[in-house]
Amino acid sequence: MSDMISADLVDLDLSAETKEAAARALAERMAARGRVTDLEGFLADVAAREAQMPTGLDGGIGIPHCRSEHVTEPTLAFGRSAAGIDFGAADGPADLVFLIAAPAGADDAHLTILSALARQLMNAEFTAALRSVGDAADAAALIRGEDPAPADEPRAGAEPVGGSTGDTTSETAAGGPGEKPGEEESGGEGPGGGESGGEGSGESGRPFRIVAVTSCPTGIAHTYMAAESLENAGREAGVEVVVETQGSAGFTRLDPAVIAAADGVILAHDVAVREKDRFAGKPTVDTGVKAAVNRPGELIGEVRSKAARGEVTAADGAGAGGAAGGADGATPVGRGGESGEGYGTRLRTWLMSGVSYMVPFVAAGGLLIALGFAIGGYEINKAPSVMDHFVWTQADSWAALLYQIGGVSFAFLVPVLAGYIAYGMADRPGLVPGFVGGSIALTIDAGFLGGLAAGLISGAVVLAIQRVRIPAALRGIMPVVVIPLISSAVVGFLMFVVIGKPIASAQEAMTDWLNGLSGANAVLLGALLGLMMCFDLGGPVNKVAYTFATAGIAVSDPSDSAMKIMAAVMAAGMVPPLAMALATTVRARLFNAAERENGKAAWVLGASFISEGAIPFAAADPLRVIPSSMVGGAITGALSMAFGATLRAPHGGVFVVPLIGNPLLYLVAVAAGVCVTTALVIVLKGLRRPVPGATAQGPGGGTDPSAPSGAKQPVAA
Repeated sequence: MSDMISADLVDLDLSAETKEAAARALAERMAARGRVTDLEGFLADVAAREAQMPTGLDGGIGIPHCRSEHVTEPTLAFGRSAAGIDFGAADGPADLVFLIAAPAGADDAHLTILSALARQLMNAEFTAALRSVGDAADAAALIRGEDPAPADEPRAGAEPVGGSTGDTTSETAAGGPGEKPGEEESGGEGPGGGESGGEGSGESGRPFRIVAVTSCPTGIAHTYMAAESLENAGREAGVEVVVETQGSAGFTRLDPAVIAAADGVILAHDVAVREKDRFAGKPTVDTGVKAAVNRPGELIGEVRSKAARGEVTAADGAGAGGAAGGADGATPVGRGGESGEGYGTRLRTWLMSGVSYMVPFVAAGGLLIALGFAIGGYEINKAPSVMDHFVWTQADSWAALLYQIGGVSFAFLVPVLAGYIAYGMADRPGLVPGFVGGSIALTIDAGFLGGLAAGLISGAVVLAIQRVRIPAALRGIMPVVVIPLISSAVVGFLMFVVIGKPIASAQEAMTDWLNGLSGANAVLLGALLGLMMCFDLGGPVNKVAYTFATAGIAVSDPSDSAMKIMAAVMAAGMVPPLAMALATTVRARLFNAAERENGKAAWVLGASFISEGAIPFAAADPLRVIPSSMVGGAITGALSMAFGATLRAPHGGVFVVPLIGNPLLYLVAVAAGVCVTTALVIVLKGLRRPVPGATAQGPGGGTDPSAPSGAKQPVAA
């Protein structure tokens, strides 16, 4: 730990007013010591992590952190703010700010030490000592664990040095570490496992036993804070809590005997729980990792109540570990989230899981096909198989090779879409019927509509099978024989005999409608798609428009209308980041230093058709940026359709302009939308009251001119 933090990485008078400025001030200290090679690149990685989930914790703590290729070695920087900085915690601003930087390939030992510090932040005496320390060197020493620990809590200063349990399991009990079970059977199978108001749960009066898993996207901070928080709450409630931390340094599996003896399970995670089937058949609370950090007592009470009512997660024997377990069920792709989440939200999550796995096939296949056309001309689709004819020195042979590889990639689109929709619903058991149903959709010409239906049906069939109670002796063959056999047969029957023909007819009707679009109808469709692409900048609405466009070109011979739609969608998606880049260039005084730096990156992101490049601006000032982007996107989409621009590639931005039909007019359409959005943003920002410090160039960046509450936004520079 001694090489991770030193006095020059400590700022006891942190004057930054926003979380962006705080991260920059601490990151500059890291850069000065050579720990960060690219300050802006590192801050972008910090912002990307912050966009996934705010890093403020109850108790006045902010922990911006990330893994980054711009970090040379694991490093900590600490800042103490007198005024407090809003990191999104429910209880208010943070006065203790830890910037945790880990290299993209950090070794396990270093990550274990970082995770130990994260656990220490849940220790009230440790944080109190940091608030009272008067010297930077003393603060660094305290964080390193060099000061003697307080008598009644020896962990406060010492645990970071030893590395703690890091990526191992942690045990907490009312009367000591969780014992290995032997004298008791698991109490989690029935209501006897927990009395909602009492301290004991077992028939012999033993404490209630809980096993838990914690994990977060980076696996450095929240993972271990959640574990520490659950353990502390368990001690207070007289409950045994054993936590498996699935962090960046890997994880050590809980002893199966400990799981068997548990009365309940808490899964606090924002990424997939590995080997989740181990916890099937227990009362389970499935939630996000921050819930375990901020309200562990409620989670413990909830799992005890479930045990008292006899609610358990259904065992499916297939690795899903309760995917069919009702509201608390989860899958690696799309955990349902907090209880009470609507069916519409779950449906969107399932569909987006399929789309997210499909998009790489679209990008790879589409670009390869487009390159084949660019090299060999549009007649290349009639070339013989390269297995039969390939001449190394002929460009046409290479063009045919690219085209045929791209065609094979495109052939996976519908099966992958269907398979991973089913996977999002039912975990691994959904893959087989999903892929089978998707392939059938191709066979009967049901296209993407058939793939969507096949995926949803496959997931539903698997979930229905998993709800059937199976004798323990048969559970071993369920995932490899019974579920694939029955689900594939049911899905195949439904796709071939029942719903396949109607869906194929609907797909054909939609294709004919697209082919018949012309004039005002085409322009209006382009405007609508432009609005959708710019509404949430890479979110679900954006993905719906993009999927609609790629569905049209994901065939061997796409129609002219389909290629026009693809062109309009890509053009509109380029508008927001390019407009923000232009606005920060022509009216820099309207943006703070961090936004101006983001504007430089937005040039490249926008040119590459990465709409997310505008997210930092939209998050800081949504009421001005998003409507302006939508207007510009609609204009660009409409103009692209009016100009008749076509595109065979599903991605690439300006780098595939040679593959675009009517490329000059296409660029005019993009430029028009960019100029309109830029003008609107500048006008709207200019109408507001100026915020002092908007043009400050200090190391902290300056105050966000968009809104005083900018620091509360989930995405930042």
